[in-house]
Amino acid sequence: MDAQGAKDTYDRGAGVPHARDEPGTPDVRAPLAEPRTGVAALSPRYQVGVALALAVVAIAVCVHIGMVFLHVAPSNTVTKQHSATIEDWIYPEFEQNWKLFAPNPLQQNIAVQVRAQIRTGDGGSRVTGWYDLSAQDGQAIDGNLLPSHTQQNELRRAWDFFTATHDGGNRPSGLRGALSETYMRRIVLMRLDRVDAAGPGGAVERVQIRSRTTSVRPPHWSEERISLKPVYRELPWWSVSRDEARGGDR
Repeated sequence: MDAQGAKDTYDRGAGVPHARDEPGTPDVRAPLAEPRTGVAALSPRYQVGVALALAVVAIAVCVHIGMVFLHVAPSNTVTKQHSATIEDWIYPEFEQNWKLFAPNPLQQNIAVQVRAQIRTGDGGSRVTGWYDLSAQDGQAIDGNLLPSHTQQNELRRAWDFFTATHDGGNRPSGLRGALSETYMRRIVLMRLDRVDAAGPGGAVERVQIRSRTTSVRPPHWSEERISLKPVYRELPWWSVSRDEARGGDR
């Protein structure tokens, strides 16, 4: 074999012998291995860590989906037995409200109003007019590109909480009913303090809350006929404790 033939039997740059390349001869050299990417490129220890993190996230997602399902599902044995756990998980961040998709959406405007009995600085007593708290929130929201959650939902949610925990005679049902009354009182006291309802030297002794419900006028093309007369739900007077009065002054 001459020098040229010996040279042709080695792979260029690698020194691996092989047959002379001839037309029609397949290349039998092994391809280079592709580099590993993604999780496969990590060391075994980090791969285990990623797997554990994904498992925790998957479990959390499954638990959340299960809790939401039980929250919106019809009342059954499981929801009754574990209602406290379900509510602790859902409220307040993950509350579900399907009224937008209801066959008959709400067609009423509900305004919450309050008045107060004031002990004046000279020892006398007077009763304020009705303050429309819902209208105040509406004015704060109107034209505001970034209205606060408090302006949009605090009063409305508090009233929904009250009506859900009281019967038609405004009698509370259980501890949640008493809690809703305290919550409503604190809200209206703070609102009265903002407008200085008590005046110089005065103090709020009692408050009374009412709702004003009016039906939304049907569209002009509708043949539906409804009463547009407002309906009031007036609660009894609530005495204000000293602690609550101080809380309203903050």
